[in-house]
Amino acid sequence: MNYTDILVYIRRIVRSVNLESKRIQKKYEVSIPQLLVLGFLTEQDNYQASHAKVAKFLTLNPSTATGILQRMEKKGWIARLPHPKDRRTVMVAITIKGLDLQRQTPSLLHEKITNRLETASDQKITELKQAFETIIEFLKIDDVDASPIITGGTDIPDDTQY
Repeated sequence: MNYTDILVYIRRIVRSVNLESKRIQKKYEVSIPQLLVLGFLTEQDNYQASHAKVAKFLTLNPSTATGILQRMEKKGWIARLPHPKDRRTVMVAITIKGLDLQRQTPSLLHEKITNRLETASDQKITELKQAFETIIEFLKIDDVDASPIITGGTDIPDDTQY
């Protein structure tokens, strides 16, 4: 039996994620994680959230989230503010410039997938889950931490085994 088709399917998915990331980076000069932060902040009360909440949303460790937020702050897309009741907590707020950028960028691949999944039957969802669980098991990547959001270009620890 020839398994090449399966490898090609996986490669097509990975390539699509990478191409989207590069296209958005080139056209808008924003990374997918940065764009996700902007979208997240637009959904928060007063357009702001704590640093910890942003890191949790991205499923990244706080130091990685700090790097993303620092680059965003330098570009004027966010501002860091002291928490009104707890000085130990830093709030991250979207700026007008960040809001404008977020509004002009296209829908991301994960949003398109979500829209399609919302219209799929329960049986189709179950089939997809089982197929992906099998792929994850085959690749022995069930212990890789992953966000429910496709970001592309995510750093992979050096000790990851495939």
